[in-house]
Amino acid sequence: MAEAGDPDDIRNWQRRPDGITTSGKLDPGDPARLAAIGVRHVVNLALYSHPEALADEAALLAAAGIAYTPIPVPFDAPTPTHVAALAAALTAQPGPHHVHCIMNYRVTAFFYLLDRAAGLPEPAARARMAAVWNPLESDDERAAPWRRLLMDGV
Repeated sequence: MAEAGDPDDIRNWQRRPDGITTSGKLDPGDPARLAAIGVRHVVNLALYSHPEALADEAALLAAAGIAYTPIPVPFDAPTPTHVAALAAALTAQPGPHHVHCIMNYRVTAFFYLLDRAAGLPEPAARARMAAVWNPLESDDERAAPWRRLLMDGV
């Protein structure tokens, strides 16, 4: 559901039906591109220590006039508290919002849970998540903590 002008060359770019955009890692020129499409708040679920993390992300976003909320989520240890922090961040700041991590895996898994909590039927929530990845059907051991989180719900 991309819109004209969406920077869909950003890794795993997605535009949700609610208008929130999501993606993987951002590059130095991306804050200006996000501002150009109207984004006013960015939530980052990646760890600062990740080798692909955008250095000085908060400053680059501020220079583009975008509010910033970091919620560092260890890929091997996501928790319901992290999901609640995302939900709170989305209500605490005016949108439009953009939520990202490194691959858009954390983001899509968290939105699966938020969508389910909002009453979206499971197949529809799963389809949105699976457009990027589906830890519920992955045999990769790195997906195990995500499967547990998604199966336990929030």
